[in-house]
Amino acid sequence: MSCEILILLLAFCIISEVALAQDGGDTRHYKFDIQMKNVRRLCHTKSMVTVNGKFPGPRIVAREGDRVVIQVVNNVPNNISIHWHGIRQLRSGWADGPAYVTQCPIQTGQSYVYNFTVIGQRGTLFWHAHISWLRSTVYGPLIILPKKGVPYPFAKPYKEVPIIFGEWFSGDPEAIISQALQTGGGPNVSDAYTINGLPGPLYNCSTKDTFKLKVKPGKTYLLRLINAALNEDLFFSIANHSLTVVEADAIYVKPFKTDTILLTPGQTTNLLLETKSQFPGANFLMAAGPYVTGLGTFDNSTVSGILEYELPSKSNHHSTKKLPLFKPNLPAINDTSFVTNFTSKIRSLATPQFPANVPQNVDKHFFFTIGLGTTPCDHQNKTSCQGPNGTKFSASVNNISFVQPNTALLQAHYSGQSNRVYRPDFPMSPLQWFNYTGTPPNNTMTSNGTKLVVLPFNTSVEVIMQDTSILGAESHPLHLHGFNFFVVGQGFGNFDAKQDPKNFNLVDPIERNTVGVPSGGWVAIRFLADNPGVWFMHCHLEVHTSWGLKMAWLVLDGKLPNQKLLPPPADLPKC
Repeated sequence: MSCEILILLLAFCIISEVALAQDGGDTRHYKFDIQMKNVRRLCHTKSMVTVNGKFPGPRIVAREGDRVVIQVVNNVPNNISIHWHGIRQLRSGWADGPAYVTQCPIQTGQSYVYNFTVIGQRGTLFWHAHISWLRSTVYGPLIILPKKGVPYPFAKPYKEVPIIFGEWFSGDPEAIISQALQTGGGPNVSDAYTINGLPGPLYNCSTKDTFKLKVKPGKTYLLRLINAALNEDLFFSIANHSLTVVEADAIYVKPFKTDTILLTPGQTTNLLLETKSQFPGANFLMAAGPYVTGLGTFDNSTVSGILEYELPSKSNHHSTKKLPLFKPNLPAINDTSFVTNFTSKIRSLATPQFPANVPQNVDKHFFFTIGLGTTPCDHQNKTSCQGPNGTKFSASVNNISFVQPNTALLQAHYSGQSNRVYRPDFPMSPLQWFNYTGTPPNNTMTSNGTKLVVLPFNTSVEVIMQDTSILGAESHPLHLHGFNFFVVGQGFGNFDAKQDPKNFNLVDPIERNTVGVPSGGWVAIRFLADNPGVWFMHCHLEVHTSWGLKMAWLVLDGKLPNQKLLPPPADLPKC
């Protein structure tokens, strides 16, 4: 590296530190060493990709206004990239992480420094690998605390506990999805769900691998829940305990009580747990199980941990050992009515301190169909094609199954070489109308392409995302990078452009980064495109992303200096 580049980098760091110091933020440094590690679960040991040898990976903690610097060093044979899920990355799209969208992946033996500032955000998020299926083992909590001296909008808890759900595959997840893409069929499902990496006592050979949360009677605990599972929405409940929802996707919400919550992959929820005063030594199961609406195979099992009340120092240990283990009742796996009722309760605080700045007027309206389809088999592979009717499974937005480029989209845009990488003509609505949630059409084939939607800076956007029943209706958790959005409406059946907008909530809708498109229904979101860069939007069911249910938005620079994408860092990985 030349002396001139080193001087420029040093000057940039000094300017950044001064700006942060003026804003009251600190700089948090982390190092992620991507390495192979032998991990044993369900009486089976396998070598898998980890961060710093930990599963799940290390916890990142920062405060609103802090600058976060993470050096990622790749010491495994796989290419890697890391996404900081839910961080808005204002003007710092180079740090967002999805492979071949904002960066080329970090190759074996190489490193990359992710550098971003947390602006106007606080709450529970998470980080995970964003290439192929590596996020099955490469993930961890990302906790943003309020600024010093700024309290929570609820009583301060006695203790805070991250609880992150995942999926355990006894086989190699990379081999599983590789085989599925080759054959065109559905991939093998996971062997267990996990809580903080542990399957719990309801699985064979897993009693010792159980997460235990020891609590004191009469205290309030803040549970920071994260669904990092690859392919399943999950219900969660604690036996004989009520939970108070206070945050969703790092947005404070109007508090409400519930016995059970739902988390789609990619969503986070903060809960207040008030422990009881009369249960010395008692144990209660906390359990999570799947919510499934599609026709495909899935892991129909239950992960559990134990909520264990501490014993008084002078208690009789022999008598307390006879206390029962209380178990929760989770909803049925296809209980859509519970899901609808639960999600309707989640509303933004909408206070002067935490306003809900919903775009009241819309510049651009989009209508996106979301669902599965098929694509022809490769000529040499027709005999082994395992998809519907001798085809391969595919997934699409507006019938376009996304083709991953060989160069990062943001890099292509910034360097002015976009015509070789993508086309800026993603359709605003389906090219062909049909009864989206009725009898499916005879033609189930999707088209393929690498297309983007181009938006001028500060465009207000409304997107209707409509589920389709082409290969069976099911819920799709859609995640948008670079922005939060407001969920202004949702319903079942086909969206009615004349009647449904009359019922939109433009006062206190929940603000999220991931939303479940209802099975056989639609959801309406609004956001302000005030962040220049290329921003991925995709289904957070990893199998659907692998099949092409993804697209990207290109937000152009604004006119002012603080409305322009910053230049790429010197160590940006090369393809």
